[in-house]
Amino acid sequence: MDKQIAARVADIKNNPDNINLFIDEYKPFIASCVRKYTGSYVEYGRDDELSVGLMAFHEAITSYAETKGNFLAFASQVIRRRLIDYSRKQRKYQNEMPIDNNYGVDDEEEYDLTIKKSIQEYNQSELEEARRFELNELKKELKEWNIDFFDVAKASPKHNGTKKLYSEIINSIICDDELVETIIVKKYMPVAKICDKLRINRKKVERGRNYIIAAVLIMLGDYEFIRDFVNWR
Repeated sequence: MDKQIAARVADIKNNPDNINLFIDEYKPFIASCVRKYTGSYVEYGRDDELSVGLMAFHEAITSYAETKGNFLAFASQVIRRRLIDYSRKQRKYQNEMPIDNNYGVDDEEEYDLTIKKSIQEYNQSELEEARRFELNELKKELKEWNIDFFDVAKASPKHNGTKKLYSEIINSIICDDELVETIIVKKYMPVAKICDKLRINRKKVERGRNYIIAAVLIMLGDYEFIRDFVNWR
């Protein structure tokens, strides 16, 4: 299915009419991405975030290449980035205040330092909020596998050799459309296929199952802030 979608996107990306039809077909997917970001119900024609999502999905189509992996995963990341940009602009607009020009040099320097500090604190707070949101979403997704964060931590590699092996397994999975579909869509980890492909012992894969599944979900899902924060490689 992933290959079919990728081929379709490559075929329509230079045809505006077909792009519009494709976008219309995937409106439920776009709405799902937006709801995931806002955490609330959204409706076309009412919520500006959906307009942002539509434009971001269009951007994803025109900028997509097969080297970027699964198209829908790529599109969800583009939608989230554009929603974050939109949220930042909205907050900046709402928080803008007129500046009193009747102050001296010392006041100006103090004002600049205050602004810089406020921006740093705001950016850090926003980053932490985004990470908390993604962790909550990841927790829900892992629950579908009957996995929690404790299970992931317990399965985490303790030695460099094991860490390197798990990294090879994870990279092998995310580069294989068939394995990705089995894990993401069917919610099943095909241990036997992974072992045959990499010629490794089954017990080694099963021992790191929870860690590997979590890493694959993070790499393919809409978790850009967790990806930046978690060093799983």
